[in-house]
Amino acid sequence: MKRIFYYIMMSAIALTVVSCDNFLSVDVKGRTTVANFFSDVNGLTAARYGCYNKMYDYIDNEFGKYPDVAGNMVQMLYTSTGSDMLSQYNFTSDPTEETGAVGYIWRKAFVAMANANNLIQYEPAIEKDYPASASVCQEALGEAYTIRAMCHFDLCRTYAQPYNYTTDASHLGIPVLLKTPGADDNVSRSTVKKVYEQILADLDAAERILSKFTSDDIYTININTVYALRARVSLYMEDWDNALKYAKKITDNMALAKGNDYLNMYLVEGSVGEAIFRLSGANQSGHLKTFYMTSAVPADTLYTLFDNPNDIRLKLLYLNGTKMCRKYETTTYSEVKRDDPIVFRASEMYLIAAEASWNKHLYTQARDYIKPILSRAVDETYASNELAEYNDADLMKLIERERVKELCFEGHNFFDMTRWKHDLVRQQSTNSTMKRLNYPNDYFVLPIPQTELNANKNMQGNPTVNK
Repeated sequence: MKRIFYYIMMSAIALTVVSCDNFLSVDVKGRTTVANFFSDVNGLTAARYGCYNKMYDYIDNEFGKYPDVAGNMVQMLYTSTGSDMLSQYNFTSDPTEETGAVGYIWRKAFVAMANANNLIQYEPAIEKDYPASASVCQEALGEAYTIRAMCHFDLCRTYAQPYNYTTDASHLGIPVLLKTPGADDNVSRSTVKKVYEQILADLDAAERILSKFTSDDIYTININTVYALRARVSLYMEDWDNALKYAKKITDNMALAKGNDYLNMYLVEGSVGEAIFRLSGANQSGHLKTFYMTSAVPADTLYTLFDNPNDIRLKLLYLNGTKMCRKYETTTYSEVKRDDPIVFRASEMYLIAAEASWNKHLYTQARDYIKPILSRAVDETYASNELAEYNDADLMKLIERERVKELCFEGHNFFDMTRWKHDLVRQQSTNSTMKRLNYPNDYFVLPIPQTELNANKNMQGNPTVNK
């Protein structure tokens, strides 16, 4: 019995049905199978919200913490509430940690993927039977393709080395799942190249569908979400042409949030700012909010990157003079523990466009994309002075520095470090047992859960970390 995938299969059914109660009043009585559940538009619509629910479940928890905890811009506080990520902080992740990051990221992301796969599988028949609801069905289908792409991408970044680890991306990735495996299916890991090919195929499908719809709801996947994810995926692939192409689809039409609009995006309920897509934490417990309030603070390695005390981003890194990440602090929600993590925002697209332009030797253009980030942070004079300090050859150092400062605690730090092929170097006073790891390194990925390896003879572990 493939225990983990069996759990995923059963959870995908149960959680899709349960999630309906959180969003819609849908009668699911007697719908004991996936096929029965997906017998009409109500079932499909409920499953659509179930997909978002399950995506929130993995992003606003262990996966949302991991890239920053494993990086070098966080100082963990040794408290009981932070113990769930101490193994990742110290690079002592154990394959048997089924109730920690190792097991939970794997399981929760595959559950989210299973929900999306079910929607993709059953949508055509529902659309055929209910032609008056074709647009509803189509939009849900486009969202499901995007979610499936995101799940494959996030899992591959966590359990596999970065795309550029080998020259042809032939190293092991994760299983590519386009349907929920059966009890006797021994799925195996595809190469990273194959995983990314499927991600791009899903994003192509999503783009074809969602380009027909107009939506500015930042809590719903729309065409801009697809563009943003495609830009991010292309960045990891070092496909500079497409990274720039898709980032420009955002930057050409969306300005950066400035001043209070920028701060309120994190601190005030209902503020849109420059968010492209964020997850709704309604009726959820905000794990990232609790984590950064009680278990982790910005490290000195981050603070030393700021060379101007008037940088607006510092207001999100201190509270009354005390070191604190405030990006999940919103206190105006009626739900005290709620947070709505931002998955994509415009600043990231400007940074992607700058990095892609630099790698295409379009140095003037790269400066044009990084300058708004610097200007918004302080002012125009500061931006001009900073840019003047870097010649074209060294400009990438500035782009990297600004990316770290701008996107800290939003799930990028460690993944950026590994794709840049940088060594992990933490502050001298770090309380982690791991102060330095050189690139490349077997410890730069999580182990495949041992339960999965025990149950599936075709599943392969990761070197060193799967002891």
